[in-house]
Amino acid sequence: MERGTVIKSTGSWYVVRLDDGKQLECRIRGKFRMEGIRTTNPVAVGDVVEVEESADGYVIAGITPRKNYIIRKSTNLSKEAHILASNVDQALLVVTVNHPVTSTVFIDRFLASAEAYNIPVTLVFNKLDLYDEEDRAMLGGLSAIYGKIGYPCLAVSTLTGENLPAVGELLRDKVSVLSGLSGVGKSSLINRIEPGLQLKTAMISDAHDSGKHTTTFAEMFPLSGGGFIIDTPGIRSFGTIDMKKEEISHYFPEIFARAEACRFYNCTHVHEPGCAVLEAVERDEISETRYASYLSMLEESGKYR
Repeated sequence: MERGTVIKSTGSWYVVRLDDGKQLECRIRGKFRMEGIRTTNPVAVGDVVEVEESADGYVIAGITPRKNYIIRKSTNLSKEAHILASNVDQALLVVTVNHPVTSTVFIDRFLASAEAYNIPVTLVFNKLDLYDEEDRAMLGGLSAIYGKIGYPCLAVSTLTGENLPAVGELLRDKVSVLSGLSGVGKSSLINRIEPGLQLKTAMISDAHDSGKHTTTFAEMFPLSGGGFIIDTPGIRSFGTIDMKKEEISHYFPEIFARAEACRFYNCTHVHEPGCAVLEAVERDEISETRYASYLSMLEESGKYR
């Protein structure tokens, strides 16, 4: 039995990097796949697994407990969720104010999922070279909103190289997962930071201003400056999962901080009198977009109408 880290997942085959650097192609043992797994991928990139040799090749026989993971609702209706990556030190959410537009609802749902597992997130606003005056004003407003909450924001251009050294420094000696909508330029960003990887990229669709899925499977790559980066397939939406109605406010730091001043201990921050959160929204101390995202997640939980 040997131990290693899953560095690539195709859904049926997994590439495992052993502690000595050797790489093995593995399958999942049949019974292991079925044991109470409620996700589309029982094994995720970043998992530390135990590997053994069988008559048919190498198989993954077990997973060590995960310290954290980023999970989203799956598009596969027969399953509940999909794990994007596990055992990460941080997440970089690559977003674009335009070309394509990344909605605040998408950003907020990703941030809430990361908060649930104590994963620090930096927002990387890409395609700065394409922004007009209105786009730059929007960038400034969003950076102010998220920076005030405590999420670092970086504005970069993979075309001109603006602020890319800061991203490279952020990645040094850490295991980082990159996520974002299709078309925001994740693979291009990685290629500029680590040119030797030469990840496949594609032009975004002019008709819909949205991206094509150039990254088909999640994969972990070593960085020459130290650390690892996990590239994930571009996604079109981010559905949250496993969040109880009463817990959702905990994953919005600015709402959670004010909730203790509410008149009622079980306040939902929707309609109650003496709600400190509603008062903060009225005073623009909590942004309306963040509050709207909170309400949308309550609605999705099926317990708030």
